[in-house]
Amino acid sequence: MNDHIYLDYNATTPIDPRVVETMQPYLTTHFGNPSSGHSFGQVTAAAVNHARQQVADLLACQPEEIIFTSGGSEANNLAIKGVVFASRRQGNHIITSAVEHPAVSEICNWLASQGFEITTLPVDEFGIVNPDDVASAITDQTILITIMHANNEVGSIQPITDIAHLAHQNGIPFHTDAAQSVGKIPANIPELGVDLLSLAGHKIYAPKGIGALYVRDGLNLEKQIHGAGHEHELRAGTENVPYIVGLGKACEIIGLEGDSAEEHLRGLRDRLVEGLRQHQPQLRVNGHPDRCLPNTASISYPGIEANQIIAGLKSVAASAGAACHAVVTPTEERRQACHADRVDVSKVLRAMEVPEKIAMGTLRLSVGRFSTSAEIDQAVGEISAAVEKLKTSQR
Repeated sequence: MNDHIYLDYNATTPIDPRVVETMQPYLTTHFGNPSSGHSFGQVTAAAVNHARQQVADLLACQPEEIIFTSGGSEANNLAIKGVVFASRRQGNHIITSAVEHPAVSEICNWLASQGFEITTLPVDEFGIVNPDDVASAITDQTILITIMHANNEVGSIQPITDIAHLAHQNGIPFHTDAAQSVGKIPANIPELGVDLLSLAGHKIYAPKGIGALYVRDGLNLEKQIHGAGHEHELRAGTENVPYIVGLGKACEIIGLEGDSAEEHLRGLRDRLVEGLRQHQPQLRVNGHPDRCLPNTASISYPGIEANQIIAGLKSVAASAGAACHAVVTPTEERRQACHADRVDVSKVLRAMEVPEKIAMGTLRLSVGRFSTSAEIDQAVGEISAAVEKLKTSQR
């Protein structure tokens, strides 16, 4: 029996030991500033350039199109604010979706307070944007479209290629937040057709505090962090060499493992869903049945609150689809917090028009590289027992 079963890989991932090993020399021996001309700086500058190539190889773009950031949130801020402030003489209209991560939606909310017009597109019952809605929303004032590649809660994958085609037909830059998709499904720039793509290191077994932004060559951005001319004059600040090296290695590992990693994730996710369904046939799986991340399962138990399920778990770490976002095995304090008077349904489930009675009982379960079949089987038993106990208490 395992006392710690982690089923919250969409929240964050552990650092891969191979990444740690690659980073180690740059935490100790190789400490030079990459901007320095002496040998200490040359070693770290070469490491940064190599990592930039590794990220570019994974995304199938040019290394000079990769900008290192402090994470996915900063990458999104640079992409969205960078484009709209560089283009504000051409228009003030931005198109986004109702299911974006706060790292995008909160930027759009702030831009609305600055006088920009935001169109937030609805999604269907699977959480997917209709490209026809994108086409209808475009005006002569539209200067950016930003729609995520895959949803962090339900895993649904958006029709990014179709939306990119519409954007380019109208001469509009298109950004996608790919924090959840990179490393789980292909995120190939030529196939996606996007102009900007954000990724976060801690979602792909690299450290927290590092990310990257792909910027199509020739696209004009206004920088958000001012200072010296680092990162092609787009992001000032001495490079975080150890973390950049770690991100590069993480991207290399993804490229090497490829289809086998996706097959591993899908097999465990399906085992999890089918196991839970055998115990509780009435459960609902949210998101698109086919166009979905291979590791993600959004499971709803009608009539039961997810925070109460999580409070009853001893060894399984999961996330709730409602406001009580417990992401570790609950402590007593967390158990008490989970019984707050107000519990909000996630905006993603609300946008999908999932009935509140169902949405309140939603767990987000996400498997990862280090998940095992034995852990899945134990988790199925523990979650199912917690659900059955709650149902019995309600009778």
